[in-house]
Amino acid sequence: MSLPIFSDVLAAQDRIADIITPTPIVTSSLLNSWLGHRVLFKAECLQRTGAFKLRGASNFLLKYQAEHGLPKHVVANSSGNHAQAVAYAGAQLGVPVTVFSTENISTVKAAATKSYGASLQLYPTRPEADSAVQAAAENDGVVWIPPFNHADIIAGQGTASAEAILQAQEQGTQLDAIFAPCGGGGLVSGALLAAQGLSPSTAVIGVEPEAANDASISLQQNAIYTLPETPVTLADGAATPAVGSLTFEFLKQLDGFYEVNETQIAYWTQWLHHLLKLHIEPTCCMTMAGVVAWLSEQTSPKSVMVILSGGNISSTAMQNIHQQDYLEQPPYLT
Repeated sequence: MSLPIFSDVLAAQDRIADIITPTPIVTSSLLNSWLGHRVLFKAECLQRTGAFKLRGASNFLLKYQAEHGLPKHVVANSSGNHAQAVAYAGAQLGVPVTVFSTENISTVKAAATKSYGASLQLYPTRPEADSAVQAAAENDGVVWIPPFNHADIIAGQGTASAEAILQAQEQGTQLDAIFAPCGGGGLVSGALLAAQGLSPSTAVIGVEPEAANDASISLQQNAIYTLPETPVTLADGAATPAVGSLTFEFLKQLDGFYEVNETQIAYWTQWLHHLLKLHIEPTCCMTMAGVVAWLSEQTSPKSVMVILSGGNISSTAMQNIHQQDYLEQPPYLT
């Protein structure tokens, strides 16, 4: 499969307009004063289904419908947000959906997936779930919507950053950088496409958990690396064992990439909840650790965009994040 291009992002914007909802840009004047830079946040946590994933899933299914007609059944493999997105998109088009995931899937995401009408099959490990979905996809009339490694998924995810860039430009802001979390790499790959088409001078930077650093290792080795075990991290949305063959090609074009530890993830989840008054997943909150590291290297004030990828977080996860109070330590550049 060939790589998507910027025109695919534009086509996706038109295609999914009736399913997704435009999400706002928010900021914190207090955070900006502390950091000495302007940080904007694209609130995809307010997207239908609570995450950016609806963009890619909708684009895939609508494009498939236009080219082949609706499938008899749709299957997907996901740790949560993609599951909800496929379930919702399938429900909108009247297509039954089965999702294959792991037994440690967030209870909130599992419940939402079922509420949209999808069946959920759980397995002990991600590789087992991935194998099961591949087997199911071999049946006649069944179409597999992968979570990230597909041109239509990447193009759909790119609409979040395209929308964000245009919103910033309407506010008179030229973005110096866009930061996005990296699990399988679909969101940050789409961000790169959007920036290349709408704002070529804008750097695109990925961030992933140190405990699930397959992308970072892949970039260092210049070959896709697969984690030997299912990673355990507060940023469960980025706990993928490996990036895809398509997304890896985009990751190699990024302007920077950062790993963050679990303390940083908890720290920024607490602070962004406090500053933005939004319910945000640790997976996107962790991105701020990369933002601060990058801003610490800059010699002039910058304007950056952070993609808040989702807001589906369970009470158990929130309890884990608040085991220690980090709000007594305000964020500053080192």
